[in-house]
Amino acid sequence: MVKKLFFQGISAGILSTIACIIYNRIYFFATEVDFSKLVNITALIGINVLACMLAAAGYWVFNKTLKKNADILFNLSFTILSFASVIFPISVSLPLSIKNPELFPGLTVPMHFFPALAWFTIQPLFMKETKS
Repeated sequence: MVKKLFFQGISAGILSTIACIIYNRIYFFATEVDFSKLVNITALIGINVLACMLAAAGYWVFNKTLKKNADILFNLSFTILSFASVIFPISVSLPLSIKNPELFPGLTVPMHFFPALAWFTIQPLFMKETKS
C-alpha cells in the first residue's frame, strides 16, 4: 500500500505541477505581469510534489487510524488545508521592485487548490489498488 500511495503522490504532484505551469503561462499572457522571480518552474515542481507526497503520507495515516471513514475525513482535511493555505498569498507583502503586486493573489490563490484537485482526479485510478 505504501508503494502505491508513493506513486499516487508522485503522479498527483506531476499532474498538479503541469496544471500550475499551464495556468502560470495563461495568467502571464492574460495580464502581461511577470512573477517569475517568485513563482518559477522549480518552485512549482517542489511545492506541488511536496504537497502531494504529504497528502500521500496523510492518506496512509488516515487509513491506518480511521479505517472506515478514512476517505471522507482525509478528503475533508485536504480541502480545508487547501482553503487555509490561501491565507499566505493574500497576506504576503511583495518587494517594491515587483510590478503590479495586486495581481499576485490572482495567480497564486488558484494554484493552492491544484494539488487537491490532482489528488482527487487520480484517486479512482489507485483506489482499488490501495484498498486491497
